[in-house]
Amino acid sequence: MSNPCIICVAITGSLPRKENNPAVPVTIEEQIESTQAAFEAGATIAHCHVRNDDQTPTSDPEKFARLLEGLRKHCPGMIVQLSTGGRSGAERERGGMLPLKPDMASLSVGSNNFPTRVYENSPDLVDWLAAEMLTYDIKPEIEAFDLSHIHQAVNLMKQGKIKAPLYVQFVMGVKNAMPADKPTFDFYIETLERLAPGSQWCGAGVGANQLVLNEWSIAAGGHTRTGLEDNVRWDKENLAPSNAALVERVAALCEKYERPVATWQQARQILGLKAV
Repeated sequence: MSNPCIICVAITGSLPRKENNPAVPVTIEEQIESTQAAFEAGATIAHCHVRNDDQTPTSDPEKFARLLEGLRKHCPGMIVQLSTGGRSGAERERGGMLPLKPDMASLSVGSNNFPTRVYENSPDLVDWLAAEMLTYDIKPEIEAFDLSHIHQAVNLMKQGKIKAPLYVQFVMGVKNAMPADKPTFDFYIETLERLAPGSQWCGAGVGANQLVLNEWSIAAGGHTRTGLEDNVRWDKENLAPSNAALVERVAALCEKYERPVATWQQARQILGLKAV
C-alpha cells in the first residue's frame, strides 16, 4: 500500500449549469448527495463552490455552512475544501466563509488570463486570504495556473505566510492560461521538488484535458482531481453521468498504474491534517 493517490472531486464549480449537463449538482442537497456518491467511489477531497437559486455562483457563508454541515454528516472523514475563487465574489468577500474552519481552502497566489477575463489575485488579497487560513488553521491548496505561482507559493512559505509542507495543484488546459503540455507538467514537478522538498502536488485538467492530467499525475506519483466542475463530458459523444462515475474512472487508472486509492485516513495523514 505504498504511495496512495488522493482523488479530489470538484463537484460543481462556478460555471457548469444544468443546461450543460443535468447531472451538475447545484442545490446544497444535490451537492451533498453527489459528493457522498463520489466519496463512496474513492474521492477523499471535496472541492466545493456554492450557487444561488438561479445557478449563478456566490460566496454566501450561510450556503457554505449548510454544505459543510451536510458533508461532515454524510461523508465522515472526507476532507472538505472550500473555494475562494474569483468568480464567486469580489475581493475579501471571496474569503468570507473561512471562519467556518474547513479542512482546506483553495488559494490562488497570482493573476492570469482566463477565457474571457483576467483572473485577478492582487498581492494584498493573497496575503489576506493566506493570513485568514493561518488564523483558522486551514490548509491552503495552491492553485498554480502558471509557473510563477509555484515560485510565489514557495516565497509565501519562506515568509511564514503559508505553513509547510505545500500542497500545490497544477491546473492545465484553461484557455489563455497554461495548456496541458507534458514537458511543462514535468518541469512543474521538478521545480516544486527542487524549491520545496517534501511538498505534495495534484494535477487538474480542464475539459478534454481532465483525463490526460489524471493519467499523467497518477503515473508520475502525484495526486489528481476530477469532477463536473472541470469537465461535464465523458467523451466527445457523451456527457459524464455523475461525479461518482468520473471518480470511478480515476480509480481504475490508479489500478492500471498500481497506485492504491488513498483512504480518507491516509489522505489526512499525507496532507498533515488532523484526524477526525
